[in-house]
Amino acid sequence: MSPEQQLEQLARKIDYLMDRQAILDCVASHARGHDRHDATMITSAYHDDGFDEHGNAINPGPKYAEWVNPVHAAGSQNHLHNLTTHTVEIDGDVAHAESYVLVSLLNHDGQTARLINGRYIDRLEKRDGVWRIAVRRSTVELMIQADATGLANPLFTAQGYSRGTRDKRDLSYVRPLQIDTPAPELW
Repeated sequence: MSPEQQLEQLARKIDYLMDRQAILDCVASHARGHDRHDATMITSAYHDDGFDEHGNAINPGPKYAEWVNPVHAAGSQNHLHNLTTHTVEIDGDVAHAESYVLVSLLNHDGQTARLINGRYIDRLEKRDGVWRIAVRRSTVELMIQADATGLANPLFTAQGYSRGTRDKRDLSYVRPLQIDTPAPELW
């Protein structure tokens, strides 16, 4: 293989890795937007003509946050969307991704929680150099009701752990983050 061919092959590999990382960043940013109730972050993950399906709820991507944030607020006092297995097939400017998601939701009673396992099945498109979701279909594979009373145990609360917030007061928005930056909420 000539040096020019090797360079072309390397450039293709770098392009693939850059696209793959941009796709994962899009999916991860969407999950973070959920947990912070950041409508701008959620919306920016979709193309203007994109769609999201969560069961019977089918929303245009730009309107999805308007639907999901009140649903999450009504059903839980906080939640985390954890992405695990992530696969993607890239064909030019179209990609098909499957991301496993583990969602934990602390119910309003503070005593119980729900753990939901499912998948995001996405078609993403690269337009004007930016990867965004064109179609998202969500599955639920398992839901478990759990005891969350450990959060009120004095042995835990005495530790002074930070508690996430569903807004931009959350420590993840603080720049620069300092060791003495006070947490907006503690357990």
